[in-house]
Amino acid sequence: MEHNLGAIDAAGILNGTGGEVELLFNSATEKQPDFLQMSSIRLISFNTHYMKFIHRQEVARKLLHVSIGLLILFLYSHGFRPLQIASLLFSAFILNATFDAIRYNSKAVNKIFIRSFGIFMRENEATSYSTSTPYLFGMYIALRYFPEDIGIVGVLLLSCCDTAASIFGRLYGCHSIQLRHGKSLIGTAAAWLVGVLVAAGFWGYFLYTSSLSNNTDPARPFMFTGKLTYLPENSNSGGASTDPLALVVISLVSGFVAAGSELVDIFGCDDNLVVPVLSTLGLWGFLKIFG
Repeated sequence: MEHNLGAIDAAGILNGTGGEVELLFNSATEKQPDFLQMSSIRLISFNTHYMKFIHRQEVARKLLHVSIGLLILFLYSHGFRPLQIASLLFSAFILNATFDAIRYNSKAVNKIFIRSFGIFMRENEATSYSTSTPYLFGMYIALRYFPEDIGIVGVLLLSCCDTAASIFGRLYGCHSIQLRHGKSLIGTAAAWLVGVLVAAGFWGYFLYTSSLSNNTDPARPFMFTGKLTYLPENSNSGGASTDPLALVVISLVSGFVAAGSELVDIFGCDDNLVVPVLSTLGLWGFLKIFG
């Protein structure tokens, strides 16, 4: 009796039912040369480990998380205004929330949705609302109600810092101090570091190399103009900081507001809503005082 290797249940592989897999492979490869049998066994062992890693670390979900932020940055660099992008996000939010409500009340629709998009979902989302709804709404708030540069940075902090915190928290959080349930010191530190890099990259490189700083909405000017007050005086800056020092300071502050937003718990609200809102509020408040 021949066995079809393509019919192996992926769920069984992920759950570690190695005995069944081994039985199938022993039967299917019993007539193969020894070196081919060893290659097949090593290949399925590698694939099993790889599939478990993808599932456990939510690789597809994280790639989607980051890609949305980069897509918004791409649209912005090609002439889309933040208010235009915010309108698109709000439309997507309404559609997503509506579909979430439908599938939450329809097992048939939910089953189809899970089969189609399950790779991007967490287990608890199979029986509850998806986190993409607050994710879209959080980005909408950042772009709709804050100055252009603050809004874009807030979106990037959400897509990059939250992902970094999740990756390092899952991989190394068990060896780190736990700051609160589900939040480790190493995950928070990763969010801070990525936040610093995001702000430095946006304000120090992307913004001025793309000439977007000269093409802003007059009604919503940039808050960070390359200078900060109340820092050591410079003969060329008239009492404000030099550009490099100001960039360092705003980058460090961005890291702190991102890490703080990732760490704080506000009545159990989803991080995807809390991070962009608190990050943009924090940067807005800082630049209101020191900008």
